[in-house]
Amino acid sequence: MATNNLNDDESSKKIGTRVFKKSSPNGKITTYLGKRDYIDYNSDIEPIDGVVLIDPDYVKERKVFAHVLAAFRYGREDLDVLGLTFRKDLFIAQQQIYPQLEQPKHLTHLQQRLLKKLGPNAYPFYFQLPKNAPASVTLQPAPGDTGKPCGVDYELKTYCAEDMEEKPHKRNSVRLAIRKLTYAPPSRAPQPAIEAHKEFMMSPAPLHLECTLDKELYYHGESINVNVQATNNSNKTVKKIRITVIQTAEIMLYSTTQYKCEVAELESTDGFPINASSTMSKVYTLTPLLDNNKDKRGLALDGKLKHEDTNLASSTIVTDQSQKENLGIIVQYKVKVKLVVSMGGDLSVELPFTLTHPKPAPMIEKTVIAAPVAQQAPNDQTVPIDLNLIEFDTNSISNGTSNNKVAGIDDDLIFEEFARIRLKGHEPDDTDV
Repeated sequence: MATNNLNDDESSKKIGTRVFKKSSPNGKITTYLGKRDYIDYNSDIEPIDGVVLIDPDYVKERKVFAHVLAAFRYGREDLDVLGLTFRKDLFIAQQQIYPQLEQPKHLTHLQQRLLKKLGPNAYPFYFQLPKNAPASVTLQPAPGDTGKPCGVDYELKTYCAEDMEEKPHKRNSVRLAIRKLTYAPPSRAPQPAIEAHKEFMMSPAPLHLECTLDKELYYHGESINVNVQATNNSNKTVKKIRITVIQTAEIMLYSTTQYKCEVAELESTDGFPINASSTMSKVYTLTPLLDNNKDKRGLALDGKLKHEDTNLASSTIVTDQSQKENLGIIVQYKVKVKLVVSMGGDLSVELPFTLTHPKPAPMIEKTVIAAPVAQQAPNDQTVPIDLNLIEFDTNSISNGTSNNKVAGIDDDLIFEEFARIRLKGHEPDDTDV
């Protein structure tokens, strides 16, 4: 009996699908999304798909629209005067949600479940970002700065209006800040390596430096191993070594501007000085982390700092050099190794590398044709298992039956407010609530 009760308890556990929702101030429009971060897998980008629930008695003869806007903001909103705006739109897409102009050709499984759960006043929307769409990048503001930070941000807006060009009112519109993140590129570059030498006046031979990294691609939070070999054939003395990891954020706007920030540094005198006719070989380890750089203005981050703890911006993957300007901000990383020489010029080298997120396992295709589900044969007792849903528990289906619900029923949707976890000491903006 105890065993049976235990099995019953385990089978009754349900892991629901987390769905984010946000309503307009007047509560007449509610937007539902399955995620807040959309991933660029280099070969394709996750679509922005969701459902909008409307109050038809409030909308009446008006229409409901949705748009996705990617913009580069390079100034504070309160400085927008005389019609001048400190922003540049990089991508925009719009569509009419209600009344529907045509039946949607494709629905994701999540959309199907939401439409069944929310009833006849729910309508789907679907946006596909282009391959050259910029990644979400925020330049870290200085302590005390107010307003939205500079950078590339994405906004999904749903609103009620007479036509698409009408300026929406805050009371009947929903604004959601989403992010587009880039994962590791499909192919990896060769192991970074570099050699350099420096000659000094009255020295019989130069000072030689050889450096290599253990690999070219690193994931956020991963340590970087720098192999350094120095051969001093000069008559100078090498006093110490300084190694830094440098982030370069290139602003691709009307004129090219660069922000350079040291995100990790190491200075060592262990094994020094290197006197004439001496050698040194050692491996140094550095770990670039945002936790050690939260006070640096202009540091590029993945998405908005004021919403939640994030990480250093991933390296920008440029596939088309002619489209660089549309990327808004191009982020790159390099390791700089410097030998400090007494009574002479220093010798330094730089090794570029890629910093990014690990690429997860391929997701099961979750787009289905928007048509009724095929009926099972009357004698077919097999219960279909839905494998394409996000975080669904199929363990409750056992021996052809399930505990209360079979796959495809919508009661295991878990609704959660869209607002992100805010960092302490930051005030919310219009997209937070």
